[in-house]
Formats: sequence, structure tokens, C-alpha cells
Amino acid sequence: MLPTGKSAAWVRVRSSTADAALGCGGTKNRQQTGRREQVSSSEADLGAPVEDVRPPVEAGPPAGATRLLVLVSLAHLVSHVYILALPPLFPFLRDRLQVGFVELGLALTVFNVVSAVAQAPIGFLVDRLGARRVLAAGLALGGLAFLSIGLVGTYAWLLVGAALAGLANGAFHPADYALLSGGIPKARLGRAFSLHTFAGYLGTAIAPAILIGLALLGGPGLALSVVGVVGLLLVGFILPMRVPVAQGQPDAHKLPPGSPAVAKRPVLTPAIISLTVFFTLLSFSNGAIQNFSVAALVSGYGVTLTQANGALTAFLMLSAFGVLVGGFLADRTRRHGDVAAIAFALTALLTLLIAIADIGAVTLTLVMAAAGFLSGVIAPSRDMMVQAAAPPGGAGRTFGIVSTGFNVGGAIGPLLFGWILDHGEPRWVFGAAVGFMLLTVVLALRDRWSGGR
Repeated sequence: MLPTGKSAAWVRVRSSTADAALGCGGTKNRQQTGRREQVSSSEADLGAPVEDVRPPVEAGPPAGATRLLVLVSLAHLVSHVYILALPPLFPFLRDRLQVGFVELGLALTVFNVVSAVAQAPIGFLVDRLGARRVLAAGLALGGLAFLSIGLVGTYAWLLVGAALAGLANGAFHPADYALLSGGIPKARLGRAFSLHTFAGYLGTAIAPAILIGLALLGGPGLALSVVGVVGLLLVGFILPMRVPVAQGQPDAHKLPPGSPAVAKRPVLTPAIISLTVFFTLLSFSNGAIQNFSVAALVSGYGVTLTQANGALTAFLMLSAFGVLVGGFLADRTRRHGDVAAIAFALTALLTLLIAIADIGAVTLTLVMAAAGFLSGVIAPSRDMMVQAAAPPGGAGRTFGIVSTGFNVGGAIGPLLFGWILDHGEPRWVFGAAVGFMLLTVVLALRDRWSGGR
């Protein structure tokens, strides 16, 4: 009986070992093995699909892969500085523009709404025009938007500039992930995604201090102008960047931008729709902790503002390190849904402890730190799930669509958690987050939809 499926793989391994041991005498064995492989492959194609849970074989990076990763990660860092460019400057802008915080908050609403609407269409542009061009255009448009806000200095132009910056923000996720998916070997892709995400965390961390420092030196106009110039300078490195062709990626994923085969591929598959819901649930649970945990802890747990901020800082810092660890895990398995499910189930357990138990400030900080670390571990596996579900040549539109889940969660979540706090139930901020986490675990376990684990 001829071997099929995993038995065929066993035959190939044993034949290779025999060849090495027998030297020249292995030639005949290789010929026989080749015939067996051909027949086995045919039988496997006609039978049920065979699940291969082994991680991809490690391959050396193609020329230019390291430069690609560095530049795309820098672009992601700058994009997070763009996102946080305005909020730290609100006290300065209020005095300069003679408006209230409600009017300034409207600028953020404009930014997020435009970004949410633009992200999916820009994903299609990435697949049609090329990710490098779209990324450079996003950096340039964002840079010009903030430079113009800094130079013009009127409230009306603040709203226009926020809209332009929101449009630019819609380019980053689709373009970044399309570039990494096409230019980084699959065996290293998890680590590449983790470094890319870590760069975004770093941009979020450094933005407030840099912007406030520049504003103290020369006003908010100088701070915004510097941010804009930095983005424009980075465009000069992105445009001439050569995008390598990664080894170990399926040939179907190397289709050129604008290929008719790309345009004909369906993108609103059940897998991608489910992943969009997955991203929305992640946004709900993470937003509850990142945006409302301090208020909930102070009002319902008897901790001071300093202690609550310390617990949140521990959560955010350990999340960044969890992302790096998650990258190594993602490269050592194809069970990305299982990794995400286990890590988030443990995060939900820790968050439930905060919701129902009375714990001291020190223990609270330690539990928040552990929860942050586990929530960070999820990120690379999450991105690998999306990459596996993307149709050939359609990484840009796929990441563009699923990333709108973050915007949906970011728009609805604050209303829900604000309502919970207004009704005097601060513990339910964490309780609701646990509910969203458990729903996320259920969806993560359905990673089998992507066909790659």
C-alpha cells in the first residue's frame, strides 16, 4: 500500500536519512522515493486535506528584508506619533485657538471617522497600486497635514488637517502588513509582525513627552511642524526602498500589484468577516482597560490615582514585551488561533480576578502586569491569522478590512464603558472586558477557517 498524508512525509524523511548514510548508493533510493512522492501527492490531493501543524522551515532573509522591516517599523512608529500628535497639545491649542475641549475633541472624532471609512478602500488601492507607494503617500499626506496645522494655526484648518491626517492613517496597516507579508520569509514572519507592533507601542510611548517638550520650547505650532517634517523625511527612504521577494512564501502570494488574478479574488469571505469581528472584540476589551481602568479603579476599588496609573503603566509596558515574546511563539507553530485563545483565556482569568476580588495595590499592579504581558503575546498570532486568511495577492485589502474592527470598537466601546461608570458600577468595566475576551477566545479557536494553523 502506498503511503499517504503524514506517512508520505515519514517516508521522505527516512529516505533522506538513508541517502546520507549510503552515499552514492542512495541515488536509486532517491529515484524510487521520487516516484513514491508523486503517487503519494496525487493520492493526498484526491483525499481529505492533511493538516500540517509543523512551523515553516527557517530560511535566510532575502537581500533587503532587514532594511524593509526597519523602514516599515519606523513608518509604524511615526503613524502612532501621528495618532497621538493632538491630544497632548490640547491645553496649548485651547489657549492658542481660543476654543474649548469639546471643539478640540471634535477634531479627534473627525480623524477617527475618516480613518475608519478610508481604511478598507485604501487596502484595495494597496493591492492595485503597490504597498510601497501607498505607504509613502500616507506618510507624506500625514506629514503635510500636521505641518499645515502647525503653520496655519486656525480652528477651521485644524478640522481640515485632522481629516487629512485620518485619511493618511488609513494607509498604514494595509500597506505595512502587505509589505511584510510579501518581503519577509514565512518562517520569520511572526517575529517581523511583533517588531512592527512593538514599534507602534514605542511611538505611542514617546509621543506625549516629545510633543509636550517641543510645545514648551516653541509652542504647539513648532511641535506639530516637527512631527510633520519627520514624516516627510521618512518618505525619502520609503520611496526608493526595494521590496524583496521572500523565500518560503507561496507563489500565489507573490502576484504583482494590479494583477487581474488579484482583482478577481473574493475578499469578503467568512474567515475575513469573522476576523473583523475578532478585531472589534479585541478593541472592546483592550479599550476597557487602557481607557477606563484608572477611573474604575479609583472610584470602585479604594486605590489612589497614582496607584491606578501605576497599574495601567505596568499593563502597557508588559504588553510591549509580550508582543516580542509572541513573535517567537508565532514562528514556532501554525496553531496561531490556539496560541491567541490560550493567552487571552488566561488574560480573561486575571481580569476576572480584578473584577470580583478585593486585592491590594501591589497585587493589583502585578495582576495587571501579567494580564498586559499575555494580551501582548496575542498580537503576532493575531496578525498571522489574518495573513493566512488573506487571498493570494490580497494582503492589503484584507488587513484594511479587518483593521476597521479596531475603529468600530474604538467608536462604540467608550460609550458603553462610560455608561457603566455613570451608573456607578466600576467593577463591571472589568466584568464586561472579561465577556468580550471570552467571545474573542471562541473566535480564535475557529482559526481553522484560515486553512493554516
